[in-house]
Amino acid sequence: MLPAFLLPDVESRECGEGPAFDLGSVRGKSIQLTLGITRIVEQECLNIFIYGSADGETWESKPLFSFPKKSYCGSYPAYLDLSAKPGVRYLRAAWQMCRWDRNEPVPLFDFYIKAELARVAAAVA
Repeated sequence: MLPAFLLPDVESRECGEGPAFDLGSVRGKSIQLTLGITRIVEQECLNIFIYGSADGETWESKPLFSFPKKSYCGSYPAYLDLSAKPGVRYLRAAWQMCRWDRNEPVPLFDFYIKAELARVAAAVA
C-alpha cells in the first residue's frame, strides 16, 4: 500500500481537510510523512495537522501529529509512530493558513503529504 499520498498535490487558498486515508497493513507501525510545499506566497504560513480514526467517520479531537508552521517551499520529513495507537486505521490531514500582509489578504499554497513505511536503521552490536 505504501508509499502513497495521504494528500495528493493540492492548491489551496483557505483552511481545509483532505480525504480519509486507509492505513491498511501498516496499522500500528511507524510511518514517514513528507510534507512538500511547491508554491507559496511571501508573508504567510501553513499549519498541517494529522488526525486519526478507527472507522473513517469519527475523528479524534486532538491531532496525532502536527508539522511545525511552514513559510517556505521545501520538503519536510517527519515520523509518526502509531505503535501506541493500534486502533487507528485511518489518517486525515487538515490545514490552516494565515497571512500577515494587508495588501494581499488571501493565502496561496500548493502542497502534498506523502506517506511511506519508516525505515528503521539496524542496530550495530
